[in-house]
Amino acid sequence: MRKTLIALMLAAALPTAAILASPEKGGPDAAPHMMQGDHGPKDGPRGDRGPFGDLDLTKEQRQQIGKLMGDQMESRRELTKKYLDKLPAADKKAMEDEIKAAHAKNDSAIRALLTPEQQKRFDEKQKKMEERRAEHAEFEAWKAEKAKKQ
Repeated sequence: MRKTLIALMLAAALPTAAILASPEKGGPDAAPHMMQGDHGPKDGPRGDRGPFGDLDLTKEQRQQIGKLMGDQMESRRELTKKYLDKLPAADKKAMEDEIKAAHAKNDSAIRALLTPEQQKRFDEKQKKMEERRAEHAEFEAWKAEKAKKQ
């Protein structure tokens, strides 16, 4: 059971990697200005245009690869959900708690590396993200309620 839980946690984390590779976050189809930080185009881990940077891809190829990666992310998400739905409620809750704790620990470590000004911006981004999560949860609850009525 422990190995299964670990495998499911890993599978749950994989969509995050795919999100980071999406066009909105600086993936293969990102605009060049998204790849530039304060210090130029090679600033940061994705500054070289990611794993396909040395292939000289055309815009069309980057778009197609971005779509394939998005499809792969959705497929992983569906697989993860399929297996998570089979877990007992207690195991699901334990896994969610462990993931939340790991996320909080990682956020704290990141925040500790930042300057006070960066911490302020980081906290604002975290607050906005939490608000979006709450809105999404409210929407999902509404959608589930609507589905029950039909």
